[in-house]
Amino acid sequence: MKLVSYRLKNETSPLRIGIALENYIVDAQKLYQSYHQLESSSDSLIPADPTVFFKLGFPVIEKAREAFINTAQERMVKYDREAVYLGTPIPEPSKIICVGKNYVEHALEMQSDVPDYPVLFAKFANALIGPEDAIEKTAFTDKLDYEVELTVVIGKEATKVKKEDAFHYIAGYTIGNDISARDLQKRTPQWLQGKTIDNSTPIGPWVVTHDEVGDPGKLDVSCYVNGEKRQASNTEKLIFDIPYLIEFISSLITLNPGDIIMTGTPDGVAFGMESPKFLQDGDMVTLEIERIGRMENVVRDSR
Repeated sequence: MKLVSYRLKNETSPLRIGIALENYIVDAQKLYQSYHQLESSSDSLIPADPTVFFKLGFPVIEKAREAFINTAQERMVKYDREAVYLGTPIPEPSKIICVGKNYVEHALEMQSDVPDYPVLFAKFANALIGPEDAIEKTAFTDKLDYEVELTVVIGKEATKVKKEDAFHYIAGYTIGNDISARDLQKRTPQWLQGKTIDNSTPIGPWVVTHDEVGDPGKLDVSCYVNGEKRQASNTEKLIFDIPYLIEFISSLITLNPGDIIMTGTPDGVAFGMESPKFLQDGDMVTLEIERIGRMENVVRDSR
C-alpha cells in the first residue's frame, strides 16, 4: 500500500489518512467502514488522523490493508487525484532521527573522514512539509542545499533490536529531502541550527509499506535541480545499512511506531561542488527513489 496524508483542495479540514491508487486517493477510515458495513466511522477502529494512525503501528496498518485488499473499487470512498492535496505523510512524528555522512563519496566531498559509527542528529516536526509544499528559504542562509534520502518509518516499538530482526520493525519507506543550510550548519560544531529550519524538509509523497518495497538495500536514488541531475547512487552503497542502523539506534534510543529515520544522502550536494550551486528562489528540486516514487518541491524565499 501507499499510505498518504490528504485533504480535499476545496476544504480546510484536518489531514486524513488515505491510500493512493494510480489516479485516486481512497479514504482509509471510510474504506474500513465500508468493508465492515459500519453505519459510522470510528477512530477506535482506524483513526482519521495520519499521525495517530502511524503511532498505532502494525495493527492498524493491517486493518487498512485487509479492507483495501478485500473491497471492490466501486465500493471505495475515493477522490480524483487532482482534487486532493497531499501533506507530509506523518505530520508530527515523535522522533526524526537523521544519519550524516552515510555514503563514502559524500563524506569525502564534505571534506570529512569516513565515520566508524553512525553520525546521528535530529530534526523536529516544525521542519516537515509535504510533497506539494514549497521549501522555505530563510533570509538567514545563502547556502541552502538538497539531500535525497531513503527514509524509514517504524511500525512497532523497537528497543535493543538485532539487525537480523530489523525488518520486522519497519512499517514502510518514503522519500526525504534533508534540506541543509550549510552556512548555519558549519558555523558551530553542532549541526542542528542548519538542519531543522521551519518548513524546509519535504517528506513524501507517501509511505510505501515494507512488503511492496522488498530489499531496501538495492534502490536507486537520485536528485535533480531544475532538471539537472545532481545526485545518483544506490542504497547498496550505504556505509551503515538499514538493519545495522536500527540495531545501533535502538540500542541507545527506543524507537516508537511512526518514528522516522532519514538514512543519509549520496554525493553530489551543492556544498561538494567546485563552484557550488546552492538552492535559490524558484528552483525545482525533484527526488526519485526506486520502488517508492517521485517527489518535487519548489524553493521559495520565506516572507
